[in-house]
Amino acid sequence: MGKKTNIGLALAASGAALWAGSKMASKPVKRPEKKYFEGEKPRVYAHRGGADLAPESSMAAFRHAAELGVDGFEIDVRLTKDEQLVVFHDRFIDRTTDGAGRVADYTLDELKEFDLGFHFRDLQGKQTYRGKGEKILTLKELFEAFPDHLINIDMKEDPDTYEGSLMPSKVWRLIEKSGVEDRVLVTSFYDEQIDRFSLYAQDRVAIGAGESEARKAFSLFKSGFGHLYYPKADALQIPTKHGVVPLDSQSFIEFLTSLNVHVEYWTVNDVETMDRLLRYGAHGLVTDRPDIALQLISQE
Repeated sequence: MGKKTNIGLALAASGAALWAGSKMASKPVKRPEKKYFEGEKPRVYAHRGGADLAPESSMAAFRHAAELGVDGFEIDVRLTKDEQLVVFHDRFIDRTTDGAGRVADYTLDELKEFDLGFHFRDLQGKQTYRGKGEKILTLKELFEAFPDHLINIDMKEDPDTYEGSLMPSKVWRLIEKSGVEDRVLVTSFYDEQIDRFSLYAQDRVAIGAGESEARKAFSLFKSGFGHLYYPKADALQIPTKHGVVPLDSQSFIEFLTSLNVHVEYWTVNDVETMDRLLRYGAHGLVTDRPDIALQLISQE
C-alpha cells in the first residue's frame, strides 16, 4: 500500500469520524409552529393573484382567485416615491401598465393613473382588461379587501437602495397596524432584508428563507450533514430546479418537514408537476393557474 493511499484512508477515516461525532453531538432543532401554518394543507397560493387569468397584482386577479377558493396570494411589494407600499413585482412599470419608468420615481397618486390591465392578454390572447379601470394597489388595500386570506409578501427592493433600506420597517409597521401578524408570511430573495425585518417582528410573523438560507439547507442535506442545519426560517419557497440542480425530491421535502419547515414551490403551472409535488408532500403550490391546482387537489 503506497504512501498516498495511506494518507487517503486516514483522511477518509477522519472525515467519517467527524461526521459521526457531529451526528452524535447534534440534535435536530425544529422551528416553532406559527399560526400562519395552522389548518389544512396542501395550500394553493395565487401567484400575483393568478397572472395567467387576470392582470397580475390587480384587484380583478385577487378577486377571481378568491372566488376560485385559493388559500392565499403570493405577492411582491415595492416602495413609491412618497414611501407607500404597493403590490407590484417589477422595478419598472413598463411591462404591465401603459406608463414607463421606475415605481420609485412616482408617487402613489401618479401610479394610480396608469392602466394595470393595459398589456394583459387572456388565455385566448385577447386584451380583455384594457381600459377596465384596473389600478396599482397598495398593500394596505389588499389587507383590507381580503381579511380571510393568507398573504405571502416578497420584499423586492434591494437592501442597498434607499427604498430597500426603508422596506423592512415599513412592511412590519403596516402588518402590526393592520393586525395581520397571523396571516402573513414575509420573505425576500435577499437574506439581509429578512434579517432586518426579523429585528422588528421578533418572531411574531412567519418568515420565508432567502436565497442563501435555502442554499445552506439544500447543501447540508445533500452532503449528509443535514443534522447540522438549524433553520432560520419557517418556510422554504423554492423552484423545482435551480439551474440544473433539482430541488423537488421527496427526501428533501421530508427532511425540511421533520424540522417544521414548510416547503412551497413556485411557479408551478402544469398539472403533471403539481401532481408530483403533492405526492412528494409539498405543503403549498404558488401558481399562475390556481384553477388547475384547486381542481387537482379536490380530486386527491
